[in-house]
Amino acid sequence: MGRISKAFENKKAFIAFVTGGDPDISTTEALIPQMAAAGADLIEIGIPFSDPIAEGAVIQAADARALQAGTTTDQLFDMVRRVRKKVDIPLVFMTYMNPIYTYGTERFVGQCAACGIDGIIVPDVPFEEQAEVSGACAAAGVAVISMVAPASGERISMIARQAKGFLCCAASCGTQEVHSGSAAAVKEMVDRAKEVSDIPCAVGYGIATPQQARAMAAVSDGAIAGSAIVKLIAQHKKNCIGPVCRYVKEMKAAVAAAAV
Repeated sequence: MGRISKAFENKKAFIAFVTGGDPDISTTEALIPQMAAAGADLIEIGIPFSDPIAEGAVIQAADARALQAGTTTDQLFDMVRRVRKKVDIPLVFMTYMNPIYTYGTERFVGQCAACGIDGIIVPDVPFEEQAEVSGACAAAGVAVISMVAPASGERISMIARQAKGFLCCAASCGTQEVHSGSAAAVKEMVDRAKEVSDIPCAVGYGIATPQQARAMAAVSDGAIAGSAIVKLIAQHKKNCIGPVCRYVKEMKAAVAAAAV
């Protein structure tokens, strides 16, 4: 069983996101093992990009800070290689097609596999165009994580049927926080996916509080938090490990409570 499957085995998973290199590589490298120890079941690492169209202002600012600090893709590969010696949870890169294409698709995916990355999320590549990366990923044993949203409609079944790793379900449109009506739409999404596949479904985009995490995990296989963590890093900079890990513990407890 792969690391991603194990993250969801017999439990609800809490997935945490950080922007690689914000505020610097050494802080990200120190933070990831501590987040794992605090309860993160899977960690998404954003590769900073100058035009992160799928992100809100918080993560866009983090990308800018990381790039200003000189963060490169090669530095992140090296960082993950070192971190992988300390953690056994799944690690996933979130990036865009431009950096992959610029780096060289097969070379990029090969480096992912070599350093211990389990999957990649490429939000600006529609499911129908995943062939740009899926062949290289399949050959290297790296999952291409697919995304769906309430507006995906009939496409949810098609995407879920072929999804790898886990299915990332957007709880809200754009960067708005989830609200009381979100759970029903998420449940409908997840139910539709589960009709055709046993792929784990984790909910993200707009989840910031333990209450939201518990509500979304109650109707899915787990919850994803990104902007709230990035805000803590922006606030505390190199002293972010304590505040972030306290937050991770709270979110993991909330997600776990959804299974009761």
